[in-house]
Amino acid sequence: MLVVMALGGNAILQRGQPLEAHIQRENIRTAAKSIAEVAKDHQVVLTHGNGPQVGLLALMNEAYEAVANYPLDVLGAQTQGMIGFMFEQELRNYMPGRKVCTVSTQTIVDPNDPAFENPDKFVGPVYTYEEAQVIQEANPSWTLKQDGNYYRRVVPSPQPMEILELPSLRHIVSSGDITVICGGGGGIPVRRDADNMLHGVEAVVDKDRASRTLAEGLEADALVLLTDVPAVETNFGQPDSKKIKECSPDEFEKFPFAAGSMGPKVESVCHFVRSGGKFGAIGSLDKAAEILLGRSGTFVKVDVPGGITYYD
Repeated sequence: MLVVMALGGNAILQRGQPLEAHIQRENIRTAAKSIAEVAKDHQVVLTHGNGPQVGLLALMNEAYEAVANYPLDVLGAQTQGMIGFMFEQELRNYMPGRKVCTVSTQTIVDPNDPAFENPDKFVGPVYTYEEAQVIQEANPSWTLKQDGNYYRRVVPSPQPMEILELPSLRHIVSSGDITVICGGGGGIPVRRDADNMLHGVEAVVDKDRASRTLAEGLEADALVLLTDVPAVETNFGQPDSKKIKECSPDEFEKFPFAAGSMGPKVESVCHFVRSGGKFGAIGSLDKAAEILLGRSGTFVKVDVPGGITYYD
């Protein structure tokens, strides 16, 4: 089975952890072990987030005043190389003799996308309210919004229209025995001008939406979005909340999930199954193998008896 698996930023850097290289390496090593379990029985195309990493590079930009700030598309490309390298190395360590390939990818976006007028994609580290005030004063062009009990920088997150390297990825995947790492951070955002020339865009594409676009383009069997919760809940954090086991897209979309976190995940898996995918799933990284066996996570399928079922 061809599975596109998207890892949330928590797989690389957990909330509140310092942005140290060795900490990210340790987290990636743990994630790679889980992915390797899945890759034993399925062909995996792995995508990942890059919010903390691209935010760190932006802060480094601000600190070094001898050169102008590098744009977000360039920073995104840098994070693809760094994170891809770490994942590929750790996957090779867990799967000796197996083929693993990292591909830098670009994502076409519409420069007129309304997301440019309403930034909502979190990047960079978290700040307390007091820290956020200092950061905002030092960077007046930035937009900061509340993220749970903290504050983070937000940037535009336009819809992905096309994965530029899709034909090459199809060729690689057709081999049937290569684990591919691509689509890091949702892909490097680019646009075409009137002469069909490519240009970078100052934005970050949501990695779940880009992973959905990739999965549909590859005609994958499954789209699995891995995060830090065992299943999607109807009313997260509240006493009446219930963990969803299986759900149809119509039922799933009735719940008011947060636009900046679970919302894009729900949107992506629903779109994927409506486009012909066998199933979409959302669950915990450490349960990746169990999700593929149907023992964990929230599954989205076109036909679910009664529309929705819950865990006991």
